[in-house]
Amino acid sequence: MSTSRTIICLLRNDLRLHDNELFHWAQRNAEYIVPLYCFDPRHYVGTYNYNLPKTGPFRLHFLLEGVKDLRNTMLSKGSNLVVRRGKPEEVVADLIKQLGSVSTVAFHEEVTSEELNVEKRVKDVCARMKVKVHTCWGSTLYHRDDVPFHHISRLPDVYTQFRKAVETQSRVRPLFPAPEQLKPLPEGLEEGAIPTAEDLEQTGPVTDPRSAFPCSGGESQALARLKHYFWDTDAVATYKETRNGLIGMDYSTKFAPWLAMGCISPRYIYHQIQQYEKERTANQSTYWVIFELLWRDYFKFVAVKYGNRLFQIKGLQEKSVPWKKDMTLFNAWKEGRTGVPFVDANLRELAMTGFMSNRGRQNVASFLTKDLGLDWRMGAELFEYLLIDHDVCSNYGNWLYSAGIGNDPRENRKFNMIKQGLDYDGNGDYVRRWVPELQGIRGADVHAPWTLSTATLSHAGVSLGETYPTPIVMAPEWSRHVNKKPSGAGPSPRGKKGPSHTPKQHGDRGIDFYFSRSKNL
Repeated sequence: MSTSRTIICLLRNDLRLHDNELFHWAQRNAEYIVPLYCFDPRHYVGTYNYNLPKTGPFRLHFLLEGVKDLRNTMLSKGSNLVVRRGKPEEVVADLIKQLGSVSTVAFHEEVTSEELNVEKRVKDVCARMKVKVHTCWGSTLYHRDDVPFHHISRLPDVYTQFRKAVETQSRVRPLFPAPEQLKPLPEGLEEGAIPTAEDLEQTGPVTDPRSAFPCSGGESQALARLKHYFWDTDAVATYKETRNGLIGMDYSTKFAPWLAMGCISPRYIYHQIQQYEKERTANQSTYWVIFELLWRDYFKFVAVKYGNRLFQIKGLQEKSVPWKKDMTLFNAWKEGRTGVPFVDANLRELAMTGFMSNRGRQNVASFLTKDLGLDWRMGAELFEYLLIDHDVCSNYGNWLYSAGIGNDPRENRKFNMIKQGLDYDGNGDYVRRWVPELQGIRGADVHAPWTLSTATLSHAGVSLGETYPTPIVMAPEWSRHVNKKPSGAGPSPRGKKGPSHTPKQHGDRGIDFYFSRSKNL
């Protein structure tokens, strides 16, 4: 087409213009820029071990919105997002051939095997076609080159050691500004249609009015969410107290889905926190947002250190555990039919909305691995399928952690489902929201319906084994808490519209989860 210098910016999990080094670099080195997003068919097949769909309807919908949003932003800046369906290495080869002017293909580096294989294939194509490759690192808060471990093999196996080291010895880099105008596309290059879910042989999601994440994908929505959570409502100033909530939008930041697709940069969140602390208030809550971003970094670096051990049954610790592969138990768990209401409520929320609270994730993972003894990869692959915010490193890292074969300094940490339900859903409002067949049971009794008299159940319209399952497993430690249920059916501490605070005695439970040696969670 032309002899001018053209750079292809291959986008994957970096669907943004702000703090995007690819565009910052390409703007200075090209006459024409081709921002490219490929719908890779390998993302729409089955998962590795249990052949669950790899990309579920909620995440796909969110991704399609993110791609549309980025195209609109680029159109407003004199460019466009080129969209293709196909494997990136094949699409890139076709474009190099078609354009005849491509000097470089640029992309952000990823860390896990499937993404690294794509990078290798793209590099091979470029080498064959005598085109340069330029890579950047942009997915973490702290740049890979700035963490104080001279080699990744020196990365600590305990989060706290990592956190203390980076907090004292590293600094967060400044942001790359979003370009005011982008260099144009080469003339005559077709933008390509953004596919529908049906085009990708997937189904679209059904929206549920109960969703705690009724948000759209895309950079502009991500930036609007941060503005709302920080500057419009000051919700960030109470994040540490509310983050264990279960109902509503504002008990937590809800940044994770946008972070997973790169619609918002962790550095942008960090610098906004710095500004908020300067202009409004600095407290444990504002720090805790950074604390959680550091967990995300940590799991990313753990994936670099351990490679495919992240996905193997023995985990990071190479520990042999006789995991069961009982599909009947797994299906009961997956469908929210375990007979344990707090577990069922969380899994039904996930299936119907693509979202589950952090508190819920810890509990259902503990239940699958410790109470049912099922292969942790069953849970990890279900989360990979259904979560809007699926991030491969965080998901598999957290499941290994829950299974006791990852980065956890403690042995045999097991959550008590009844105690957790009573601690975080004291009045049972969350359970009744997602398990409507138990709506007739008032107050905290809803957490252990099998302990109620036949008359009470009958009055509530519940028949165990018929309208709601009897528990598929019973843990002996539950009995310590079934008789300690809060009496009465007064308002939940979290209120109707969602939590305003975590009950005081449990305010630091998140810290307990990470640091305490107590097994009684």
